[in-house]
Amino acid sequence: MTTRAVVAGCGHYLPERVVENAEFEKTLDTSDSWIRTRSGIERRHFAAEDETTSQMAVNASRAALADAGLTAQDIDAVIVATSTADLTFPSAATMVQAGLGMEKGFAFDVQAVCAGFIYALANANALIVSGQASRVLVIGSETFSRILDWNDRSTCVLFGDGAGALILEAQEGDGTVEDRGVLSTDLNSDGRHKDILYVDGGVSTRNTGHLRMEGKEVFRHAVEKLAQTATTALGKLGLTGADVDWVVPHQANIRIIAGTAKKLGLPMENVVVTVQDHGNTSAASIPLALSVGKAEGKIKTGDLVVTEAIGGGLAWGAVVLRW
Repeated sequence: MTTRAVVAGCGHYLPERVVENAEFEKTLDTSDSWIRTRSGIERRHFAAEDETTSQMAVNASRAALADAGLTAQDIDAVIVATSTADLTFPSAATMVQAGLGMEKGFAFDVQAVCAGFIYALANANALIVSGQASRVLVIGSETFSRILDWNDRSTCVLFGDGAGALILEAQEGDGTVEDRGVLSTDLNSDGRHKDILYVDGGVSTRNTGHLRMEGKEVFRHAVEKLAQTATTALGKLGLTGADVDWVVPHQANIRIIAGTAKKLGLPMENVVVTVQDHGNTSAASIPLALSVGKAEGKIKTGDLVVTEAIGGGLAWGAVVLRW
């Protein structure tokens, strides 16, 4: 028998404020058509002034717990993937732990920008497989609206806020690709590409900073590296794109999503797409899309799912799991 980290529940949370593309036309030299054509984004959600990353994470976590029929006391560990934590320290994860009323277990953050949730899933899987935890709450939560330059039309129209959560729990499998749960992971990074996607400030530079991006370079790396990491993760199992029921990619740009699906040999009918409604929510985008995909009746028990993401660093990776 083999211990697997199986999805027991999922949920998400989106701030109340919905910002349509047309709202940017009031302050920027842009248009709804320009934004849709280049990104596929139609609207996004922005957090309220007093709404934080950890608060959104708590809301998504409560939805995931309800979906799983569990309580916070059933959770051994909390991992939050975020680049926009409430404070420099402590971690957003410990705030979530407190917000849920957990009095045991452990909590920590993972920072790999848009690839953060993939890294968090891989860490959660390792904790479960090694026996250090039986149930792990894995969250992606971001308030990217706090780090956007509202005068830069090439970036500020692309991002949104939100949170998504999955609960992974230890279950026994047969050790085959038919098992439910995480089947393989593939993680990568290359710090030589830092300057094409970054925030120009931080604690040690003593300023908050704004997101900066060289869009063409990011696009070039994204399609190539996302297809590569998904293929590698599938290859570890002796599988190919033809075996996949659903690709749930990082929701950054519809052209990147379509380009990656094409390289994997999969039609868009097998891709969960939410970028039109959420924009790029960084580490929150994959758990948001997983939760929406399940709620819409697309992702079902037994489906083979591939998730993949790339973010600043550059950092990228993929997880193959059976729902």
